[in-house]
Amino acid sequence: MRLFVAVVPPLEVVEDLSEFVAPRREHPDDDIRWSAGEHWHITLAFLGEVPDWKTDELSERLEAIAQRQKPFPLSLRGAGAFPGVPDARVLYTGVRDETEALQHLSKTARAAASKAGVAPDGRKFVPHLTLARFRQEMDATRWVRVFDTYSGGEWTAGSLQLIESHLGTGSASYATVGEWEFLG
Repeated sequence: MRLFVAVVPPLEVVEDLSEFVAPRREHPDDDIRWSAGEHWHITLAFLGEVPDWKTDELSERLEAIAQRQKPFPLSLRGAGAFPGVPDARVLYTGVRDETEALQHLSKTARAAASKAGVAPDGRKFVPHLTLARFRQEMDATRWVRVFDTYSGGEWTAGSLQLIESHLGTGSASYATVGEWEFLG
């Protein structure tokens, strides 16, 4: 299974951002693949291919993390691009996390995966929600300027999810493998 650990925004947050994104989607551009709102999430740890037999221990460790975590406030605002604005492949909106709980969760989720025998992706954690992918590297200055004006409402993050992604000829599809509420 191809897995990642994430925090998923609630429906009202997704709907608000979708309203902001909608007029931009209306202008066809073959170089941009917009992410579907129902797939929006904040990835804490990308785990890649994980054998089925390792998911039980991984799930137990993630559940333990969630039980210690208190719910915390988040909001979406601003924009950026990976690997950078002049050579972008990914356009994203930023995540405001004044408590830095996402940083902590990312570290503990990666540690839990390692202890379960799953090697997490080693990239530096940058809290974000992917809006679009570019088919080829491009200067995303105009897109970042547009999305930098976005400021969404605050919500309380209340759970951690283990999600399986299925790659196909179109966009990826996602299925939640496990979800654990923050009980701290």
